[in-house]
Amino acid sequence: MPLITVSPAGLYCKAGDFYIDPWRSVDTAMITHAHSDHARSGSSRYFATGISQGILRKRLGDDIDLQGVNYGEPLKLGDTWVSFHSAGHVLGSAQVRIEHKDEVWVISGDYKRGADPTCDPFEVVPCDGFISEATFGLPIYNWDSGEETCRRIYNWWQSDQERASILFCYSFGKAQRVLSELMKFTDRPVYVHGAIQILNTIYREAGIPLLETISTSDMPKNHSYKGELILAPPSGHRSSWMKRFARPQTAFASGWMAVRGARRRRGYERGFVLSDHADWKGLVQTILQTGAKKVYVTHGQTDVLSRYLRECHDIDASPLKTLFEGEADI
Repeated sequence: MPLITVSPAGLYCKAGDFYIDPWRSVDTAMITHAHSDHARSGSSRYFATGISQGILRKRLGDDIDLQGVNYGEPLKLGDTWVSFHSAGHVLGSAQVRIEHKDEVWVISGDYKRGADPTCDPFEVVPCDGFISEATFGLPIYNWDSGEETCRRIYNWWQSDQERASILFCYSFGKAQRVLSELMKFTDRPVYVHGAIQILNTIYREAGIPLLETISTSDMPKNHSYKGELILAPPSGHRSSWMKRFARPQTAFASGWMAVRGARRRRGYERGFVLSDHADWKGLVQTILQTGAKKVYVTHGQTDVLSRYLRECHDIDASPLKTLFEGEADI
């Protein structure tokens, strides 16, 4: 990999002397997005998209040295030109484009191709080399639209007005996507776990419309949630937080719900297939559209996707070991 190498601290560009989503403390870090496996504390200087600054400072500290950059804005670092381009994953998520002499590489971070009202759509960036995730890199993963899936979530909620309906989903990105998509079906307020409410505030400050939400931590212990929808992170399942609800119906929203038996193994009554990562078709489509001749595949079904690209599309593709996790299987 001539322009990008894998060091003990992460993906490194020697020509620009910076790292992309490093997993150790470094001098200069380019951050694709604020999920914890891509944005770690301890680096001296950070660059990220301007719209992601609120969440990054919430997660890494208000006092970090962080420069916000607009999508497409070129930065001169060493002998390279670097720019951020939308990844369509979560608020402020980006691909990092690196140009050095006559060579262009793109590190995609995490990305998705489906429409999402809470973040900018994915931008195809032509390049010579592309580093792609493969979280859901199997043909069995094929997503319906977020709107259609959230219609099912709304119907599930409405189907039982005698119990509380608790939907477990990731606090950053997934919860806000559900709250935004549900606006097409209702204006009824939704209760949320405190961890989600904190991030909702940042989304609203960034101008993202969401349903009105009420934190469960602001409600009395004997409050009745009968007929209400509550969003909570997976860590809330089977925790003491659940004691405030009387026999709720439960569901989990995740791409992993496409796997038969996944819902039952996790102890949820219902599963909704909703992911902020590209499905199989989205991964293949994206890689082909970039025109990249060299592709490295990280975190997920790396062997399957790499072999498919080599055998079916004659692309020089191979797995790349990193510490990125994709959509955690929890």
